Amino acid sequence: MIIAVDAMGGDHAPTNPVAGAVEAAREHGIRIVLVGDEEQVRAELENHDTTGLSIDIEHAPEVIRMDEQTLTALRSKRGSSIRVCARMVKDGKAQGIVTAGHTGAAMVISKTVLGN
Repeated sequence: MIIAVDAMGGDHAPTNPVAGAVEAAREHGIRIVLVGDEEQVRAELENHDTTGLSIDIEHAPEVIRMDEQTLTALRSKRGSSIRVCARMVKDGKAQGIVTAGHTGAAMVISKTVLGN
């Protein structure tokens, strides 16, 4: 199973999402793809021992802030980490998405990208 993790979602991103992803990969043996600004995610990932873990990074150039309007984010941020996660599922590159980010945006973007 491959899980796409929105590494830029939440108040303490990418620190907390990366730490949680490393722990999940270690405890459950699942493959993780951290989605977000590659430079920031890679720098945070270097703070963890990932020996033997299957963790990759997928670059997403945009972030949806918690205070952004959902429809504005849907229309204007096509390179957001949440949208890249949803596209990965649609394309069969991941089987699930985890985000601690903007819930409304995650729901609307997932529905838009994935359909029914």
